[in-house]
Amino acid sequence: MQHLVDTNDFNDKQLIKLMHDAKAFKTTMPPKLLEDKLIITLFFENSTRTRSSFEVAAKRLGASVVHLDPSKSSTKKGESLEDTFKNLAAMEPDGVIIRHEFNNTPKKLAKKKLTPIINAGAGNNAHPTQALLDCFTMMEYFGVKKPAELQGKRIAIVGDIVSSRVAASGIRLFTRLGLKVILVAPKPFMPDNDLPQYENLNDVIDEVDVIMSLRAQLERHKAPIFEDYNEYAKEYCINNERMGERNILVLHPGPVMRNIDISDEMLEDKRCKVLEQVKNGVYVRMAILKLILDN
Repeated sequence: MQHLVDTNDFNDKQLIKLMHDAKAFKTTMPPKLLEDKLIITLFFENSTRTRSSFEVAAKRLGASVVHLDPSKSSTKKGESLEDTFKNLAAMEPDGVIIRHEFNNTPKKLAKKKLTPIINAGAGNNAHPTQALLDCFTMMEYFGVKKPAELQGKRIAIVGDIVSSRVAASGIRLFTRLGLKVILVAPKPFMPDNDLPQYENLNDVIDEVDVIMSLRAQLERHKAPIFEDYNEYAKEYCINNERMGERNILVLHPGPVMRNIDISDEMLEDKRCKVLEQVKNGVYVRMAILKLILDN
């Protein structure tokens, strides 16, 4: 039984196949490969892009999708998540897509081996499908055919890195592929790891091929880190003045805090691929569903 808890659940051969299928789906819409499949989505945290993207991807492949709203489920009556999951699995879905506030929830459910689990974001630890669609977007931008051909590219991850599951999954995937990852953030936003760390974006902007900007996740901090995020923006906002004429790919997982993460002007710049990431997310998630559910 194949799961996607984090990107390391896919081997190198599967990664190549995944990117190949995503590209093929983007070129030509496939037949209804999953028309006999039933997928349950279970989102314990808010989501716009990821949930919608998965549902569009599933329906493009012909699958049926049932969304369970946790706020209206028996978990509100005291039922444990494990029992809720066991009851859903008893209905024999072909897979469950889950987002949860706790890091280990997708892994715990996958270990039960009741149905394939796809992690749509867990705590601050993992968001594998975002890392995979970011990889696909970089491959398109740089014109390479295989993930390993990104080796040597330099990516600066900028912003609230310590809170970001996107950054966590991205770091694991990008370093696996041989990219050079640089972290840029004020100290309260910086994780404890061995990667190169900088507080000033201007110190590294001439050395990178990609900038991945991240939202300041205020809801994950117990107390405000900055009294005025305009002061934060002066140092970390990706804008035209800071970018100049540099040929740097700009990514962001969304939602974007305009003029704090990325300026209005830069969001319209051809180097900024935020909306292309959203588009690519559908095709990559189609490829993921095909890989996991199409036996």
